[in-house]
Amino acid sequence: MKKRVLEWVAVGVVLALVGGAAVLAFFIGSGVSARPSPGPVETLVARTVRDLAIGWHARHDPNPVPNTEDAVAEGRAHFADHCASCHANDGSGTVEMGRGLYPRAPDMRLPATQNLEDHALFYIIENGIRLTGMPAWGTGTPEGEEDSWKLVHFIRHLPQITSDEIAQMEAMNPRSLAEIRQKIEAERFLQGDDPIPAGPSPLHEH
Repeated sequence: MKKRVLEWVAVGVVLALVGGAAVLAFFIGSGVSARPSPGPVETLVARTVRDLAIGWHARHDPNPVPNTEDAVAEGRAHFADHCASCHANDGSGTVEMGRGLYPRAPDMRLPATQNLEDHALFYIIENGIRLTGMPAWGTGTPEGEEDSWKLVHFIRHLPQITSDEIAQMEAMNPRSLAEIRQKIEAERFLQGDDPIPAGPSPLHEH
């Protein structure tokens, strides 16, 4: 019996070494650039590990926030202010930041996101996902958790989002300093005031 256990331990060590060598060879061969998209095998492995980890660690609670128009509207406003810079207002991920992440920000209207359970979406919002661009938004407060549950309702609504809703969100999106300056200068011009004196330009600005 003891011999059999040692054999299994030896097999486990060998498999771990082989797996580690394979991962090392993969990264050396493919590099660490975020420009390419993950391949199908990498995507499958990453999603499987994610789902197993969430299934193990997440509370499997139903969404405690009623799915009302007000809840979706509050989730929409929160998404516009916190999430749209990476995920786009319509959840497509087709914005500069989302396209530059590795893996790319997902199209949240598609089954890969919509088929996730509510508790899994909540866990991802609250805790983020390591080795991706998804940060942890959880504040550890009941109010923060309520906001995350409202975001879950809005994410469910994304496949049916309307152009009017997107227009409302555009007004709530964070503005860059350049956009704020441009708006102020336009208002001053319309009022007949002098333009704002130009300050030092940043070395690099997106």
